[in-house]
Amino acid sequence: MVQSIDRTMTIIRVLISDEKPAWPISELADATGLPLSTLHRFLESMIKFGLVEQEPVTKHYKAGYTWMEIGFALHDKINFRHVARPIMEELAQEVEESIFLNMPAGFDSIPIEKVESPLKLRIDENLGERIPLTIGAPNRVILAHWKQTDMLKVVAKQLPAAQHQAFLEQLAVAKDAGYAISYGEKTEGTVAVAAPIIGFGHQPVAALSINAPSFRVPEERLSTLVEKVKQAAALITTRIGGL
Repeated sequence: MVQSIDRTMTIIRVLISDEKPAWPISELADATGLPLSTLHRFLESMIKFGLVEQEPVTKHYKAGYTWMEIGFALHDKINFRHVARPIMEELAQEVEESIFLNMPAGFDSIPIEKVESPLKLRIDENLGERIPLTIGAPNRVILAHWKQTDMLKVVAKQLPAAQHQAFLEQLAVAKDAGYAISYGEKTEGTVAVAAPIIGFGHQPVAALSINAPSFRVPEERLSTLVEKVKQAAALITTRIGGL
């Protein structure tokens, strides 16, 4: 297994070098030091996963676009958390409530970062806990920006049929407005106000939310929290190169 990984990375490092845009197999064999039969077997496997491409006319080999997809995905997942933290800290001090960062994980989301309210009575959630995408404002703004087909799969899996239409209408409203609000959907007596963080390719990479006890969020304060979370989420989006 280790030898296979070593050989795969040797091939890729040659293919992504600046020496030439694409490699004939004979020259690739010389550059990697691999026998032609071994190299051909590895290239066939890598082509299946989009790690390598073969030009149709010359039959030369080059790195596949799967590497780019992996790179952009990692860029979003690693960098946006680093970028988001100071913005979350500033927002928590400004509104004096707990701030959470959730990222999608299959049909769920996971809180991956939080900044607690400076007040003694505050909302706390466990990082790493999976939450179905149909529960809570953060998940609603993530799901609202998914492709229609994927959105419908989640709704069909997690909600009874009688609730589908109303929930889809809520998603449409959340997408148009750029935020969502939920009351006690996960924890009784709480309110969450959330906005999406949009990464490369206009895809939602996370949701930023303000979470507070319901009694601290009267109607006249709600609009302020909405604007604050939208501004903070937009700032994170800009700094990770989204939209």
